[in-house]
Amino acid sequence: MATTAFPTRDDFADLLNKSLGGENEAFEGKVVKGTVTAIENDLAVIDVGLKSEGRVPLREFAAPGQKAEISVGDTVEVFVDRVENSQGEAMLSRDRARREAAWDKLEKEFEAGNRVEGVIFGRVKGGFTVDLGGAVAFLPGSQVDIRPVRDVGPLMEIAQPFVVLKMDRRRGNIVVSRRAILEETRAEQRSGLIQSLAEGQVIDGVVKNITDYGAFVDLGGIDGLLHVTDISYKRVNHPSEVLNIGDTVKVQIIRINKETQRISLGMKQLETDPWEGAAAKYPVGGVFQGRVTNITEYGAFVELEAGIEGLVHVSEMSWTKKNVHPGKIVSTSQEVEVKVLEVDQEKRRISLGLKQAQANPWEAFAEAHPVGSTVEGEVKNSTEFGLFVGLEGDVDGMVHMSDIAWGVSGEDALNLHRKGETVQAQVLDVDVEKERISLGIKQLERGGVSAGSAGAAGGKKGEIVTVEVLEVKDGGLEVQIADGGASGFLKRTDLGRDRDEQRPERFQVGQKFDAMITGLDRSKKPNFSIKALQIAEEKQAVAQYGSSDSGASLGDILGAALKEKQAETEKKATKKK
Repeated sequence: MATTAFPTRDDFADLLNKSLGGENEAFEGKVVKGTVTAIENDLAVIDVGLKSEGRVPLREFAAPGQKAEISVGDTVEVFVDRVENSQGEAMLSRDRARREAAWDKLEKEFEAGNRVEGVIFGRVKGGFTVDLGGAVAFLPGSQVDIRPVRDVGPLMEIAQPFVVLKMDRRRGNIVVSRRAILEETRAEQRSGLIQSLAEGQVIDGVVKNITDYGAFVDLGGIDGLLHVTDISYKRVNHPSEVLNIGDTVKVQIIRINKETQRISLGMKQLETDPWEGAAAKYPVGGVFQGRVTNITEYGAFVELEAGIEGLVHVSEMSWTKKNVHPGKIVSTSQEVEVKVLEVDQEKRRISLGLKQAQANPWEAFAEAHPVGSTVEGEVKNSTEFGLFVGLEGDVDGMVHMSDIAWGVSGEDALNLHRKGETVQAQVLDVDVEKERISLGIKQLERGGVSAGSAGAAGGKKGEIVTVEVLEVKDGGLEVQIADGGASGFLKRTDLGRDRDEQRPERFQVGQKFDAMITGLDRSKKPNFSIKALQIAEEKQAVAQYGSSDSGASLGDILGAALKEKQAETEKKATKKK
């Protein structure tokens, strides 16, 4: 009788390997199904049909933040890392199994463009980690919400939808976005709401956010921008002056852009426009009270009433203060009196003048101090051409260097007075349009030239005076009327009728002689002439002692005239004795 040979355990292993195509090839690196045979402490013992069982931590069978729900006899999928370790046990992983299954599913969802469900369970640099059913993905901080989120705590450990932006299985990288889901939802809501809204419609909204340029108002699922210029007709420097987050406001829809889904809102449109009839209410030339609301480099804005402001340009702020910042003339909230210069109701602009509402100081000065009057002031500044003297009414007058002193000119004249010195001067001219006042100091001195006179002691044009040589120059003589009178210049050509007489070197400093005053130069100094005196004496002699019909020669006539003049001189000398 034949004996039956029973197969050994190794025979069963060989048969199993052959049927599966090799032990390692069939199991290692693959996901297989196994049965939970026992639960020991925090480990689940799983039999996958290998020589030995494997152990898997219970936490790998639980979702983040939850307890594992597994019992003996359950069939589970695990990933076989190794068939046998050093202790003869199979190396199994539930996480790897879930991860591989999740990657397979995610790749299909990513290719189809579908949403996936995940749980935010950790925080990393630049964002958060999300469990997508076993696969771990990265959620950038910018993709959490439409607006920055300060506290992400309420969003963690909660299953919610995400969109896969990028995935690389070889590198194990997955990037997801929660923001894309919210934007899609909001776009759907906005599209529906925009269809129900119309321009000009008045609606209630809640202030959601405030910025420097306006406020965002929630209209019930869609936001509209309330620009700062549309909050009120009066000046609003910042929306927070009028609005607070959470306020319920009534707004009017100004514009709707259905392509960009942007809505512009306004509050002032619900109020009465103060600019209606502004031209009649504030006519050109009228003077009104206002309040300074804003100061810039080019001027100041003055509020005439709530919602109506006018600009006072820097050039219209002061009669006397030039090139000065407006902030040094007026201050914010200051009450001022202004004059309306121009009104453009269509452009909603009013030009105002601050100085025009005040008296013109040059007109006031001209009325109080006519030409020829004497004034007193402090020397404010010295320039290369004269002195500036501060006068009443906060105006300045200029003393040209030729009008500082008699017989002195140029830098010598300027050095006679210093800054801060109080001087007296005569008003020579006032030009209101050009805002200029001309003064003279020397005109108040003895022998000075007053307006309309030409020399000392009442000397006038055509008068014969005795002058003294002060300086001999190539072009003539610098002379002065005797006894400290006015000084002036005697040109070379006026030294005599004959060319031989027209030589300045024939005169000496201190020498005295008679000359005729012929007029004033630009600096109001008298001009003298010996030649004019000679011609005048000749004409007088011809008229007195002869004519063209008398037959007398010019020598005879002049000789007679000289004799008579000599006789008069001797007669005057006798009387003095």
